[in-house]
Amino acid sequence: MTLAVVRSRAIDGLDAPAVQVEVHLANGLPSFTLVGLADTEVKEARERVRAALAHSGLGFPNNKRITVNLAPADLPKESGRFDLPIAVGILAAAGQLDAALLDRHEFAGELSLAGELRPVRGALALALAVRHDGSARTLVLPEASAMEAALADGVDVRSARHLLDVVAALQPGDAARPLPVARPVAALVAALQLDLRDVRGQAGAKRALEIAAAGNHSLLFVGPPGTGKSMLAQRLPGLLPPMSDNEALASAAIASLASAFDPARWKVRPFRAPHHSATAAALVGGGSPPRPGEISRAYAGVLFLDELPELPRAALEALREPLETGRVTISRAARQASFPARFQLVAAMNPCPCGYLGAFAATGRNCRCTPDHVARYQGKLSGPLLDRIDMQVDVPAVAPSELMGEPDGEASSVVAARVGAARRVQQDRQGGTNAELPVADLEQHCVLDATGRDLLQRAAVRLGWSGRGLHRVQKLARTIADLAGSERIRSMHIAEAMQWRRGF
Repeated sequence: MTLAVVRSRAIDGLDAPAVQVEVHLANGLPSFTLVGLADTEVKEARERVRAALAHSGLGFPNNKRITVNLAPADLPKESGRFDLPIAVGILAAAGQLDAALLDRHEFAGELSLAGELRPVRGALALALAVRHDGSARTLVLPEASAMEAALADGVDVRSARHLLDVVAALQPGDAARPLPVARPVAALVAALQLDLRDVRGQAGAKRALEIAAAGNHSLLFVGPPGTGKSMLAQRLPGLLPPMSDNEALASAAIASLASAFDPARWKVRPFRAPHHSATAAALVGGGSPPRPGEISRAYAGVLFLDELPELPRAALEALREPLETGRVTISRAARQASFPARFQLVAAMNPCPCGYLGAFAATGRNCRCTPDHVARYQGKLSGPLLDRIDMQVDVPAVAPSELMGEPDGEASSVVAARVGAARRVQQDRQGGTNAELPVADLEQHCVLDATGRDLLQRAAVRLGWSGRGLHRVQKLARTIADLAGSERIRSMHIAEAMQWRRGF
């Protein structure tokens, strides 16, 4: 046989489109040609495959003209994931494997020069694509990647450590030695949850954190240095309910695309805290081919942006659309890549450049900033961005006597129980959190009494809220009512929700 077709998959955003690796052997001047819009890493497979076959004691057709086509030709191919299917295709075309078995399998894996299989990026995305396509093929991957891909239920994933293991499994008849079934990875250690009681004082900020957790609302902490803004943000994941299977799979698939999947973090909500020097591409994603950024890696978890006004303006403005839509689309000249970006934003900032505006009573330090400096600093945050942040909370300085006292307030476990109950109510009522509630459903799920409606209308006119800001206050009030166990939104819920819309 001089032609062999091997199934594999590329990575395109979070998708894994099918790729056919076609290998043809012909007489003529010896050569090894690889076509099909392959990048440099893929083209280098020629040398890796040649060395791996020779070192493994397998015959390489040195006297043949070898042509490898990666179809479809207009789909970009990157990384070393095609080493294994190319090697299998060459062996099948040379008659060293049972070619009839090839159509029952899909292969991906990078080869070392000694023939060992190295893990590939995006293994879980490959398995999810196989499941989505309804394919009955067996997915053959390197051992580490196979354990990751086995998280996708309903996919037959087999693991291999060496090229010779794959060759032995593709022999005809009784000579075949089946590859072992991959077992899903398990969390190695329990997630370290930080307790809310560690934050001394700050009863108002803790209440805001509970509301944000209950309704999946975005949050901005404003206060002097050292008042506990970062501590509060770090404790938000401990208040959130466990991840669903779909959320965990999507989060793990994104981490796998970024080569950062950690078995110990399986079903643990991500907490991403990029430095304030991060660029727009680092937050949103980019590169060629596009890779997910911090907002996608925070999917179903928390994105914490400290020193918010110090981030580049382009990075700040890039957050606006993902906050609204829950997805980010990275466009390049030839292709687009779309990544999920449904995260919970928690940001922190000082009230002024020196950080001590209004903090003299607690800290004894005077603010050194002029009104012009304060206005310029706070003006780094645009109105459209602030309009998309549900809660804007003051975090005042805490007196030393309170800091040196005993832990106060409720433990994270107690607050998390209330948050979980409120989220279950929202799930039963509308199938999602209040922050994700469509505007068209507000009249159905955010019914106001006459007093509350009048209070909200007068506040919106006096404070100059936009339509988005008005709707976000309604959603906040709905969450506060859910925490209180109230089916209807009352005026006291509206009044509390209005307090969390801080104006600059």
